[in-house]
Amino acid sequence: MDKTAAPSESSAQSGALPEAKSRAQYPSLTGKRVIITGGGSGIGEGIVEAFCAQGSRVAFIDVHDPSSGALVDRLADAQHSPIYNRCDITDLDTLAKTLANLQSELGGCDVLINNAGNDDRHSLGDVTPAYWDDCMAVNLKHQFFAAQAVVPAMKEAGAGSIINLGSISWHLGLENLSIYQTAKAAIEGLTRSLARELGRDGIRVNAIIPGNVQTPRQMKWYTPEGEAEIVAAQCLTGRIQPADIAAMALFLASEDSRFCTAQNYWVDAGWR
Repeated sequence: MDKTAAPSESSAQSGALPEAKSRAQYPSLTGKRVIITGGGSGIGEGIVEAFCAQGSRVAFIDVHDPSSGALVDRLADAQHSPIYNRCDITDLDTLAKTLANLQSELGGCDVLINNAGNDDRHSLGDVTPAYWDDCMAVNLKHQFFAAQAVVPAMKEAGAGSIINLGSISWHLGLENLSIYQTAKAAIEGLTRSLARELGRDGIRVNAIIPGNVQTPRQMKWYTPEGEAEIVAAQCLTGRIQPADIAAMALFLASEDSRFCTAQNYWVDAGWR
């Protein structure tokens, strides 16, 4: 391989979005009211940034104030600066109240992105009933109830897009993630069920299935050798960035995907 190509690859791996002139712009997303769970860091941060760049009105929830506050400050000059509300998604009463407040502030909700999750490693013998419940609450349960909270506004508007974040992990059968993978497998079933139930109301429901995305959180699990193994297993060279997942979310939220529903959209560099 000609090593003079390395700078271009390095730019892709940096996590930065492409230059503005080369990014896709979706006029249908201008002014859209978008709510994102787990938007303070990692993939969620990339999604918040991408929708703000489209001129959408973005609100996100998270539990980590420092990173979430820093993100709001960094995007303060956007056409619509993002709104941050602290919320523990496992507390369903608080989740419902927070989503109601955000919809009141935004004037409704056109797009919900269920991104929040926690992929802590766990061995089979260490799983307790309490851990099972906690893992399901943070990775699956909130997706249903967040959707339930925004559907009335979407029905009133006659349209909406719900995007659930799944995971490649259960398709690969990775180690030390059995409960997490059970939750992520269920998200694909939830997506198809909601798409069928809500389609006649003009509400589309899809899932994004990311591969291994290079975020600070993921970096703590992998050595350089482990990362090299991931890249070797992919069809494409390089490391997936939050911006790559965000690009798919933009498409699925836009009118360009108006007849896309009940589907899984893989962004995994062919790692299967």
